Order: sequence, then structure tokens, then C-alpha cells
Amino acid sequence: VMDPDLSLADGVVTAAFSVPSILSALSDRRAPRASAVTVLIGGCLILYATQTNPGGYEVTDVPDVLVRVMERYIL
Repeated sequence: VMDPDLSLADGVVTAAFSVPSILSALSDRRAPRASAVTVLIGGCLILYATQTNPGGYEVTDVPDVLVRVMERYIL
């Protein structure tokens, strides 16, 4: 079972990293297929996190969650 905070952080980071790929594909007039899959994966992680966290998340909670995850797993 994955920690909801970690899932939310992974989903946000994954979705954010896919934005440059989408813009690059669109500027080259290509279909952003890989980017769309990446956004889907990020969205599924965010959805999983919101459904498994008992209190849910608000948009204002995201920065705090990112910092908590970095403190817990990286630092």
C-alpha cells in the first residue's frame, strides 16, 4: 500500500514534468502520445491519493505535502 502523501507528490511531479513534453510535441506538430500517458499516470496517482487519504486534500495542502514527502524520503 502506497502512502497517500507520496502518491500525491509523485502525481504532481509527474504531471508537472509532462507539460514541457506536451508543449514540445505541439510545437513540432506531433501528437503528444507519450505526454498524454504521463499526464494520465500523474492524474491516477493524484486520484488514488485523494481517495485513500481519510480527510482528502485541498489545493492549499499540496505545498505542505510536497515538503513533508521531501523531508521524509529525501532529506
